[in-house]
Amino acid sequence: MSQPNVFITRQLPASLEVLKALASVEVWTERQPPPYEVLLDKIRHADGVLCLLTDPIDRPLIESGTQLRVISQMAVGYDNIDVGTATAKRIPVGHTPDVLTDATADFAWALLMAAARRVVEADRFTRAYQWQTWEPDLLLGSNIAGATLGIIGLGRIGQAMARRARGFDMRILYTNQERCDPALETTLNAEFVTLDELLQTADFVTIHTPLTPETHHLFSDRQFQQMPRSAVLINTARGTIVDPDALYRALAEGQIAAAAIDVTEPEPIPADSPLLSLDNLIITPHIASASRQTREKMATMAIANLIAGLQGERLPHCVNPEVYP
Repeated sequence: MSQPNVFITRQLPASLEVLKALASVEVWTERQPPPYEVLLDKIRHADGVLCLLTDPIDRPLIESGTQLRVISQMAVGYDNIDVGTATAKRIPVGHTPDVLTDATADFAWALLMAAARRVVEADRFTRAYQWQTWEPDLLLGSNIAGATLGIIGLGRIGQAMARRARGFDMRILYTNQERCDPALETTLNAEFVTLDELLQTADFVTIHTPLTPETHHLFSDRQFQQMPRSAVLINTARGTIVDPDALYRALAEGQIAAAAIDVTEPEPIPADSPLLSLDNLIITPHIASASRQTREKMATMAIANLIAGLQGERLPHCVNPEVYP
């Protein structure tokens, strides 16, 4: 009996030896994602695919995979996958939840601190030989200790941010699709408020909500206009939650003091984006989960999902469990 065919859309930071013993494995070795035409051709002949957020696993592609048995994504999110079409074809979709909570919260906190204290701007200033002497008003930033943190989305990563904020004696506000359990609020010392109240009150706003039709461009001109002029925005969720044109206006016109984003709309950020001209904006290349340990765990989980699907077993981490009887 011939081995199943597997296509992996990028090199992974984990061993493929167990998978190679069970399947014929092809890995896309370029840094850039495979072009759509290549992806379409590979999936036509694949029993399983291991993909990333940058791969558009849409309806035509899934329907072309006549022998496709499993889609395994190395990410928590899966908005690049047409899960409805996969479910209709009884194809399980895997993802890698729970493993990147602390890595992402660590990075979001690093962005918050860097933006508050203008760390990246100060580094550029120094490297440009502009540092001449100690000055009382040079590169003044904002205090973090004792400030108010507004968390949009109190899921696992939002809760991890709240735990970090407690160490800085911050007042913690949150808004969520639904109010959390009072016991959790007490543990985190977090207050449930409306989005409007959060925006009007918080010194720092950090986004940890999923991308949905309701959260697309959740931040636009109206939201920025409600925020204090000293406020700082952090986004490590999805780029399209923040309207990039509105973000540029808010930062360029001093509507808010600063922002730090790990995600953009689109990704990667275009070379001609006006956001790149701003000194009060930190932009990183979607690396919030990029610790060695976390990425290795993510890859290992994605491989385990893939193997389970090839063997006809239930995926350990399945997005659409309704495909199973």
